[in-house]
Amino acid sequence: MSPRKLPEVGDEVEYGPGRLAVVTDIRKGVPYLRNPGVKEWPVPDPSTLTVKRTRAERIATDDFR
Repeated sequence: MSPRKLPEVGDEVEYGPGRLAVVTDIRKGVPYLRNPGVKEWPVPDPSTLTVKRTRAERIATDDFR
């Protein structure tokens, strides 16, 4: 089994079943997420996030919100 990829800035992540957000910042190891129209919020345990699409994948599909 390969190690789980930790999210990076610009990645789209799943933070709950069917719930997606974008990593906007990482401060002191804590990723911050944002959805359109919602304030940014911290996720203290990045291992709870699943990277669905990397920043590069989002740029390639012109889906950079």
